[in-house]
Amino acid sequence: MMGLLVLKERLKGFYARFDIYVNPLIKFIFSCMAFFLMNGNIGFSSKLTEPFVPLVLALLCSFLPYGAISFLASGFMLIHLSGISIEITLVMAIFIVVVGLLYYGFQPGDSYLLVLTPIFFLLKIPYAIPLIVGLSGSAISVIPVSCGVFIYYTLLYVKQNAGVLTNDMSVDEVQKFMQIMNSLLANKQMLLMVGAFALALVVVVIVKNLSVDYSWMIAIIAGTITQLGVIFIGDIALDVSVSVISLLLGMLASILISVIYTFFVFAVDYSRTEYVQFEDDDYYYYVKAVPKLTVSTPDVKVQKINATKLQRPQR
Repeated sequence: MMGLLVLKERLKGFYARFDIYVNPLIKFIFSCMAFFLMNGNIGFSSKLTEPFVPLVLALLCSFLPYGAISFLASGFMLIHLSGISIEITLVMAIFIVVVGLLYYGFQPGDSYLLVLTPIFFLLKIPYAIPLIVGLSGSAISVIPVSCGVFIYYTLLYVKQNAGVLTNDMSVDEVQKFMQIMNSLLANKQMLLMVGAFALALVVVVIVKNLSVDYSWMIAIIAGTITQLGVIFIGDIALDVSVSVISLLLGMLASILISVIYTFFVFAVDYSRTEYVQFEDDDYYYYVKAVPKLTVSTPDVKVQKINATKLQRPQR
């Protein structure tokens, strides 16, 4: 435990000194994952699947805010979709515009969740999203997370029905557009995941703000149980097929990721909790103060000792 705390303090010190380089590197890795995963799953535009294209775009994104990265990733996705179906491209374009106008025009801070949520789905650890976002954000983060779930299942629908979307030329464009909308909105698995993630995120936000010891760890457990409960109920009520093994493995990985995140963000020492009471002209204040769990990094100094050659005394 002491070694982990020392590692944490060293990482914090390293980030404080080199954040001007670390932040662009994080954005570069984040963007690379987004572009390469899109190329691997919906790579319908041959021009964008060239290896240097995602690298150049990721390098550009490393100097942009996350809102601009999300906008660029959306354009990248729409270009791919236009190579298979104008109708599905129109659906996604309308969705992105509506989300941008109704939400990100007012609170753009967590726009990265639109991209991060599909990435976690592709990495088979989607259940970590409501846990981590609930621990670090607020209940309003339900909106970008739900939109990210919709984007993932839309891309999955395109990947699974690419042949039909490309070759279905006998159907009228308006009718084809309505068929795509009905197929997306009637996706029971997508609706189940949206409900599970939204409810779990709200539960985590509520529990982690309680004035109880180990509230963040309790929030992780409560959020995990909520996701499992909603998914199992949906499996019965909506007749949605869910792989139990992949579900449990994904949940275990998500819990592990959330615990690691909690350790680096919210490590506190509950054994030294203090309760403070004071007042002013209008209010009495009852404050619970929990000190952060920190250690001083050892200052190791290496001293070089030069061995001297002993000389025999002359007679």
